[in-house]
Amino acid sequence: MNETVTVDEAIRKGHRMVNYPIMFIMLGTIALCFFLGIQKILPPWIIAAGIAISFISAWLYWSIMITKWRLWAFDSVRNVHELKKRAIQEKLIWSDNSLFEKTEIRRSGDKAKWNSLQTKFKQQDVFFDDLTISNETIIFYSKGKNLFEMIIMIACLFLGIYLLLNTGSYILGIAFSIAGIYFGYKEFKEATNATPQIILNEKGIQTISTQFFDWKCINKEEAISEGSGKYVHYYLTYNYPNGKEKLQIDDYDTDIRTLNKLLILYRGRNNKKLKSL
Repeated sequence: MNETVTVDEAIRKGHRMVNYPIMFIMLGTIALCFFLGIQKILPPWIIAAGIAISFISAWLYWSIMITKWRLWAFDSVRNVHELKKRAIQEKLIWSDNSLFEKTEIRRSGDKAKWNSLQTKFKQQDVFFDDLTISNETIIFYSKGKNLFEMIIMIACLFLGIYLLLNTGSYILGIAFSIAGIYFGYKEFKEATNATPQIILNEKGIQTISTQFFDWKCINKEEAISEGSGKYVHYYLTYNYPNGKEKLQIDDYDTDIRTLNKLLILYRGRNNKKLKSL
């Protein structure tokens, strides 16, 4: 085993090897089928068939390439527990024994190598601190994101007014106007909100909706995504005594990748401090 690759490097290579080509395959196949159908080179039904063809092609590519990445990554990285958690969070692999995980294509040699790598999971991960990260991270609403969305809502308000005054489309005009006022005000409030939403340090976590808890009092902390496409939302989740936090972080000045790295880092610092006592 040549354990010289970091978790971040392995994840980045996974996206280059697997996720980015999948996006190209799906979009390229759909675009090609659409072109062939519009130009009448093939029958019009090829446009609808392109969606199915793109999905099957992308899944076949994933099934082959994810095995190649999995064997290389888990052989090359020391902290396999962190790698596995991050790979699931970033949609590279699926959880163990899930239906989709079973669609990975593994030859007998691949299965044998993967089985041999299971011994690495018997070791605890080694903590590598990142000294560029401060002792405490405070996360706020993102002014940039919310101001941009507020501008869009103002545009919706003006569109609604235009429809009301110039086209007679009263239903659409009222709908756009109400949405523009309501969501525009909401984004303005968030953009000007200076209250910390999440506080992370080596002692524990506190959020806008949950009191401070020591690391020893919480478990299963992670940032996750739910939904797909334009309906995807992001959350910070963790269990604490007699409850569970699930805080939506879409409009905060962070993202799930950064937040997951911070969660691992601060818990690692806490564990290191406890061992030194």
